[in-house]
Amino acid sequence: MKTALIHHPIYQKHNTGPGHPETSMRYEAVMEALRGDADLWSGLNEITPEKASKGLVLAAHSAQHFKRVEGAMEHGLDRLDSDTTISMQSFDAALFAAGGACAGVDAVMQGAAKNAFVAARPPGHHATVEHSMGFCIFNNVAVAARYAQNNYKDVERVAILDWDVHHGNGTQGIFYDDPSVYFFSMHQYPWYPGTGTRGETGFGRGLGKTMNIPVKANTPAEEQKRMFEAALGDISAKFKPDLVIVSAGFDAHLTDPLGQLRLEDSDFVSMTRSVMEWAGDICGGRVVSCLEGGYNLGTLGETVRNHVAELNR
Repeated sequence: MKTALIHHPIYQKHNTGPGHPETSMRYEAVMEALRGDADLWSGLNEITPEKASKGLVLAAHSAQHFKRVEGAMEHGLDRLDSDTTISMQSFDAALFAAGGACAGVDAVMQGAAKNAFVAARPPGHHATVEHSMGFCIFNNVAVAARYAQNNYKDVERVAILDWDVHHGNGTQGIFYDDPSVYFFSMHQYPWYPGTGTRGETGFGRGLGKTMNIPVKANTPAEEQKRMFEAALGDISAKFKPDLVIVSAGFDAHLTDPLGQLRLEDSDFVSMTRSVMEWAGDICGGRVVSCLEGGYNLGTLGETVRNHVAELNR
């Protein structure tokens, strides 16, 4: 089977304004790199997603949050927090981004693809139950995890693996007391948004179902990869997911302007391979990868292309 590539032209219409790092050119760079590899492109199963319904979004967010985003432009807002700027089509783009993650789940669970990559923007992993933040409007991976659990009887437990340079505080918070979702984040620390210490391991029934690996700036790539491999081993000993979702941020890249880590394309390929092997052993290879960060327009496209090529190997 092929890898599903989920994308939609509206991802380009979320206009964040001049100088903003989370620009529509990110989507253009990714799609140009994927289309530029004729062999890879011909081996992908392209899927155009639908909008996530309000009900799907409310499985991960409050009604107040949805209402605020929906009415933001009408009420004259041009940003949802200091970093998260919006334009006329941002609400629809955010719904299609969450819908794209759900389409990835459908493709994998229904056997239309062996795994999926969702080239969505805006990203999602900082969005909390109540608030947009850090370029993120709705939490795409959280919506997808709830969608999978609510729509597929074969999915009771979901693992979310986040390798973005920034801690996925929103995803962590949404599932912090939930034993059915294991959240793992490997990220630069201290760094935005200031969360993600090793001591944050869950709460109540979810205690032990959150793992954070804070990484110091300029940590050698080999050392960081060892941390990642060890974490997968630790997770395997205590949690058997039915589906794996990756918050695939590429801003831990050596060249990224918003991070200070040292990963290169080959390192992301290695981590992708490790996730696929782990998922192959545990849940039949069910992996849905969703684009998060990555802000060097000169390298992002090729980094994503290598990631998708490894998914499609």
